Amino acid sequence: MSDYASVQALHLSSPPFSPTIPTALLPYLAFILLGATFGLAFYFSTLPKEKIPARELAVASTASVLGGFGVVAMFCAVGVYV
Repeated sequence: MSDYASVQALHLSSPPFSPTIPTALLPYLAFILLGATFGLAFYFSTLPKEKIPARELAVASTASVLGGFGVVAMFCAVGVYV
């Protein structure tokens, strides 16, 4: 039982969690990330087709990553903490 008591004491003495990015900035961050995603998606649709799609892969990957982070930021901004 001493292990539980020591873990409980450690838990009570530890500082509370504080996010790196302030929650007040999340709507703006989500808007910027999702806006960049839509811009890159439009740019992706206008790219000419090439034999080796390196540029297409780079643009699509960047848009995908920005979209993923943008959706998570938007969820957190409206109170759905994922």
